[in-house]
Amino acid sequence: MSTTAIGLLGLVVLFVLFALRVPVAFAMFTVGLVGVSILSSPSNALNLLASETFTLASSAELIVVPLFILMGNVATESGMSRRLYDAAYALIGSIKGGLASATIIGCGGFAALCGSSVASALTMGRVSLGEMERFNYSPKLSTGAVAAGGTLGILIPPSTGFVVYAILTQQSIGRLFLAGVLPGLMLLVMFIILITALSYLWPDYGPPGPRTSLKQKSAALAGAIPILIIVLLTIGGIYLGFFSPVEAAAVGAGLVILFGVLTGQLKPDALYRALRDSIVTTATVMLILISAHLLNPFLALSRIPHEVAGFLTGLDIGTTAVLALILACYMVLGLFLEGFAMLVLTMPIFFPAVMALGFDPIWFGVLVVITLEMGLISPPVGVNVFIVKSVAPNVPLRDIFIGVAPFWFVMLLAVIILVLFPQIALYLPNTMIG
Repeated sequence: MSTTAIGLLGLVVLFVLFALRVPVAFAMFTVGLVGVSILSSPSNALNLLASETFTLASSAELIVVPLFILMGNVATESGMSRRLYDAAYALIGSIKGGLASATIIGCGGFAALCGSSVASALTMGRVSLGEMERFNYSPKLSTGAVAAGGTLGILIPPSTGFVVYAILTQQSIGRLFLAGVLPGLMLLVMFIILITALSYLWPDYGPPGPRTSLKQKSAALAGAIPILIIVLLTIGGIYLGFFSPVEAAAVGAGLVILFGVLTGQLKPDALYRALRDSIVTTATVMLILISAHLLNPFLALSRIPHEVAGFLTGLDIGTTAVLALILACYMVLGLFLEGFAMLVLTMPIFFPAVMALGFDPIWFGVLVVITLEMGLISPPVGVNVFIVKSVAPNVPLRDIFIGVAPFWFVMLLAVIILVLFPQIALYLPNTMIG
């Protein structure tokens, strides 16, 4: 059997393990270890496991993972999500679809603190779904807005998706964070426009919420100002060259903890929960990365990335069509695979072709992250949909999927816009200082 055939067989086994619900890290670990043992030797596989584990564990740039995860968990425990939603609610809650639009803004703001789509959907679902139900919002619109808004968590920095992409492709975490800012804001605005249009076409979908006085608006905005300052300090610090991504993560986590302590909302038990959840999530991410660094040599030995790169660069259809083909593969895989699994599985295969075709790797990273987001609301896996279902158990799963469908097409439009106008993603990283 040829090395390429062994590689393809390994990928088939990997998909079977995913289908059997074997955890992503353990599935990749098994296939990578066995594959390298077959194509090289068992001793080389074990040596590779030891060296890659040590290299990753001692990587200074990976410190951003636990720090930004801690930042998000502390923000959740200290009620920052509530403050963000209240500020958006006070400003636009009284217009048609305003509560759903406020949810999107709250998701965007919380995404800048936590970097996790699942956490954004879960937290904002708990905060906003009750309010939208109280004002007779269509369950399709309310749950769809929460599930789609949550996807901003891995696009608007800090983003664990960008960190993983950076590690897998040896790109700058800081440049990737900045590349996600304008596309994230663009997608947020597009979601709000969609909600407003749906609410005007079908008034029962999103009736106006209560009006708030100027005093109430001022109080709600004042509550959100410290959060906005933290976000501007961390992301702005990276852009202006004051902080590296690691330093920005430390500053952000420290300020969020300080905010929680000063406001009296971060009690010892809440801090304990934030620390515990951060440890568990960090361990999960690290296991996936270690497993990916064992799977990647197996794929390299099988020459699958080389064959795929040769096939794609040899297609006589133009580079844009090849890019569309790659992104279409991500959208199809998103129907069946969780985002991190897709990222670590496909990067070793597609990235050599992307570089050979001359695409900007930072821009490509943004496109990939958006397509990963689309997978988060695509049936039948749709992780964010199931998260929202857990918060809104009375809403049928079918209605939630119907509710997120318009948002999925808006995300597809955002991908097309970014393909046509790459500078939307590249402007900030190309003008950053330092």
